[in-house]
Amino acid sequence: MYGRLLFVFFLFIGSSEMSAQDKLVDISELSTEFDYEIRYATENNFIGEVLYDCAKCLLVKEVAEALVKANRYFCEKGYKIKIHDCYRPLDVQKKMWEKVPRATYVANPYDGASVHNRGAAVDITLVTLEGCYVEMGSDYDYFGREAHIDNYNFSEEILANRKLLIDGMRKHGFNTIRTEWWHFSYKKNWQYPVLNEPLPCAK
Repeated sequence: MYGRLLFVFFLFIGSSEMSAQDKLVDISELSTEFDYEIRYATENNFIGEVLYDCAKCLLVKEVAEALVKANRYFCEKGYKIKIHDCYRPLDVQKKMWEKVPRATYVANPYDGASVHNRGAAVDITLVTLEGCYVEMGSDYDYFGREAHIDNYNFSEEILANRKLLIDGMRKHGFNTIRTEWWHFSYKKNWQYPVLNEPLPCAK
């Protein structure tokens, strides 16, 4: 019994240290080379409501640094990352689940939550260096077969654009999910704690 309590104590201490160590950083403080369209700071999203008080991209530092490297890779090829979502407070995840309780498209906040809630996932697309649209076959947050990465019923141009995005992100430590071409989770995501801190918006 004593050994079990000791194990739980050290597990708690380790988790606390990890939480303090892996604070979220604003990606704009690491690089000015991203484009932004944080949909959940607007009504232009699948819920149709403003969910964030401001348009910010916060990530665990290690994840943010990997995203900056990925963006440099794309810039060398004539593109740059446009960011749709990064860290998402758990309360926002609960609102999403209320609207769409389908784990295929919205992570269950009561069963592991989303990697976004850990500050270790991004929703992104590519634009040209001039900020022009790059066709990916569906809109962001489209819930349907057209968004699946194993759907190859597209033109060669769209398939090439998706391949560029997916290959580039995997090269820099991000994993895909089958149903969303825009979603990328950092490879070590489950070591980070689920967070519910609001976005740091100036009043």
